[in-house]
This record gives sequence, C-alpha cells and structure tokens, in this order.
Amino acid sequence: MTYVLSDPHAEFDLFIKLLEKIEFSAQDKLIVCGDIVDKGKNSIRLLQYIKNMPNARCIIGNHEHMFLQYYWSLMQESPDDFDAVLLKLQQYFPYDGAFLDWEEVDWLETLPYYIEEKDFICVHAGLPMDAENKILPLAQAEREQLIYDRRFKDPNVLPNSDKCVFFGHTPTSYIGNETKILTYCKRENSPSSVRDFQKVHLDLGTWLCGKLGCFCVETCETHYVEK
Repeated sequence: MTYVLSDPHAEFDLFIKLLEKIEFSAQDKLIVCGDIVDKGKNSIRLLQYIKNMPNARCIIGNHEHMFLQYYWSLMQESPDDFDAVLLKLQQYFPYDGAFLDWEEVDWLETLPYYIEEKDFICVHAGLPMDAENKILPLAQAEREQLIYDRRFKDPNVLPNSDKCVFFGHTPTSYIGNETKILTYCKRENSPSSVRDFQKVHLDLGTWLCGKLGCFCVETCETHYVEK
C-alpha cells in the first residue's frame, strides 16, 4: 500500500503510532508532503527516522525551505567555518537540535519540491494552474507557489486534471468544522480510484490538535491517530 501524509511537525510519537495503526511494512510506501520539522519537540528525531526509512519519500515544505534558506545564508557569511555553521544550525531547533548533523542537512537539500506519479501529484501547498484550472508544467513552477500557496486550499479551487493532488500546508480545520482529511471527489458516487479525487487536503494542524492522519492511495481510506 501507498500512504500519503503531510505536516507531522516534529510529532515523532504520533508518527510512530500512525505507522503502527496502519501496520506499515517493508512492502508499503510512504510519501510525506513536507513540514517534518518545527513546532513540535522532535524535529531532528523525526527527520532522522524518515530519512532512514528505505520506503519513504519526502518533499520540501515551507519549514524545511526556511531552514535551508537560513543554512544558505550562513554559508555565504562563513563559507569555510563549517563547525560554526553547524552549531548555528543546531540552535535553529530549540528542543533537539543538538542531534542535527551534516547528513540531515545534505539530505534536506536533495529533496524535491513535488512528486508526480501516474495517478497523483504530491505538493506541499499549491500548484500553478491556468484560467481553466488546468495544471501547468510543474518543472516551470516557482518554489514559492509550491510551498506557500494559500489559494489552493479553498474548496472552490479544483484542479482540472486526471490526477489527484495531495497537499497540506494549512490545517483543514480552517476550512471546515472538523479536524479531518478533506477529500474532493469528481463524482457523487463512492470513489473507486484515487483518480476519482480532484484533490486531498492532508494537514490536520497536528501540533495544535494532537491528531495525525494519512490517506491510502489504493483503498482511498483515511486513517487517524490521536494523543
């Protein structure tokens, strides 16, 4: 099975609890739509765990991007003092930054800003679309739109595509009255494929509500855990 989630925000225990609930195995796949770090207390612990999962893929969220921007600015100021740069990077994460090493920094730099598969696209915040809501070529998209777009969350913004779009960035409770994954189906009857969805909004505001969820691509089911 392939599972997609977003914005776990350093909530390591909830992340592990969710993997246990879905009985995640070596045969399964996981895609994380960004914002692994910040807000919670286990940024580096969660980052290291996901980095070492052979069957997990991640994209950059705005919080990873902000960290990388900070790193790039430090390297411009002190390009030869790697020890001083790493110390400042560790101080970026107030709870467990001491565990950050260059392996994690280098790994973050390798992450893409979107993942496109046969039946779906994963992005952190939003996608470029034309006047008819057709998705424009992603390779030409600006990073800022992919990681900061607030318009894409609106219920009336529905991509005209044969692929489902998974995204996070804004807690779903800002849209509706419930803290749950929001799905936008093309047809009124029960979906039989992930292609039956126009988009799936994944961010539950985990660091605020203590709830984390994921979507299973093959079964179109949602799964949740709470503190």
